[in-house]
Amino acid sequence: MEQLKNESETGCCPRFDPKPWNEKEINWQDKLFLKDHVTSFFHIPLNFGKVMIKNMEKIEKADALSEIPLMLSDEKSLWGSDLYIAVSREVPDAEMAKISGTFLTKVFEGDYKNAGKWAKEMEEYVRSKEKEIKKVYFFYTTCPKCAKVYGKNYVVLLVKV
Repeated sequence: MEQLKNESETGCCPRFDPKPWNEKEINWQDKLFLKDHVTSFFHIPLNFGKVMIKNMEKIEKADALSEIPLMLSDEKSLWGSDLYIAVSREVPDAEMAKISGTFLTKVFEGDYKNAGKWAKEMEEYVRSKEKEIKKVYFFYTTCPKCAKVYGKNYVVLLVKV
């Protein structure tokens, strides 16, 4: 995370600019991610910190930091989520995944407890574009400590259409 730390006021997460992400359509073709799993209890992550530290060490060792920090969460059950960390190259001893498709994005701000409300709002936004939801990812833009420092907790919903 050294590269990110140097670009951050907190020494951790860089400040997030919501403009490039709000109500956009993006297209990815085989965008490369390191994939891992986080254990949850009713969507509350239990081992997120350990998973992030382990994976960031692997990414740094492989010199595979992505130019744009991007971490997606597939909240696939109450008991766990798949985590996708964008990388610039393959990372040894890690599960890799490629994501392709067209995605609609929308930025939300506030407590994570609003995720259900955000999901409904995102459904309406996708419907207004006359598209259908195929997959939903949450992009948590900063850790809770950095969100507190910055005074904003931005979350981007990316919907594959």
